[in-house]
Amino acid sequence: MCCSHDITEKELRPETQDKSYLDRIKGMRFFDPHIHMSSRTTDDYEAMADAGIVAIIEPAFWLGQPRTGIDTFRDYYSSLIGWERFRSSQFGIKHYCTIGLNSREANNEALAEQVMEILPLFVYKEGVAGVGEIGFDDQTPAEEKYYRMQLDLAKEAALPVQVHTPHRDKKRGTTRSMDIALEHGLDPAMVIIDHNNEETMQEVLDRGFWAAFTIYPFTKMGNERMAGIVKQYGTERIMINSAADWGISDPLAVPKTAALMKDMGISDEAIHMVTYQNAITAFAQSGQIDEADFTGVKNIDQSLKFSGNTILRGGQQARTNKNSIIIR
Repeated sequence: MCCSHDITEKELRPETQDKSYLDRIKGMRFFDPHIHMSSRTTDDYEAMADAGIVAIIEPAFWLGQPRTGIDTFRDYYSSLIGWERFRSSQFGIKHYCTIGLNSREANNEALAEQVMEILPLFVYKEGVAGVGEIGFDDQTPAEEKYYRMQLDLAKEAALPVQVHTPHRDKKRGTTRSMDIALEHGLDPAMVIIDHNNEETMQEVLDRGFWAAFTIYPFTKMGNERMAGIVKQYGTERIMINSAADWGISDPLAVPKTAALMKDMGISDEAIHMVTYQNAITAFAQSGQIDEADFTGVKNIDQSLKFSGNTILRGGQQARTNKNSIIIR
């Protein structure tokens, strides 16, 4: 992770949440097409549902430290199409995922070869809306090798591709990612180039790819900059995500950005396109996403079980009073 400036102790302190922005986006629906919910809490799911998030995509990711064996990948991929999908449903949020070998772990070639052997066992599963997130980190030959192999897998499976662009030397890495995708015969309309900024977005759009922007504190985009981009460039093939994970991140980044854009005079129609519709249009090419699955009346039974497990413990209530200091 690289930062644009040194973070002060004050910036790291938890802040009191101002929920007044919820009034400004009341009635809006949001789709976060990049969020790592396996590393988030049930409180996050509740807050996301309250803020209008109705569907998400969770890309396969790394854990912050390298995995050491093929079974750890197998269990992780299984959790994305199993337990996490169930857990999300218990808060009224439709969960999809993308499956792939993350660039951070592509440099362990002995293990990467084993991962490539099991990926076809997962990419055809229900709820898998693409291959991802894949691409470059340090832009090594090994990363390029497995990126190319996964592009071929995505093409064979007729799935969209979710491309991670590197933190370092981003412009070169983004251009190279698109060049390789075209070399492998992928339609740019099937490729979502993620973590864009002002330096990369024009080329991405000019070449016909989807441009995704990540609202992530300090390291990627701020939402004031994002609002400025929408004002300047419009909404075509642009989508917004949070990429919230185990780092300092915000799973409410998409609805908060929507509220800010309203404050800055951006139309509800434009906000709808970049925080909801464009993500659906791009990833629905997988054949996995049906908007009717998350726009109807939700009857949620949190006593339901998955593999004998439930999100409730010992007769817990589905909702607790978070404002009380008493925990019963």
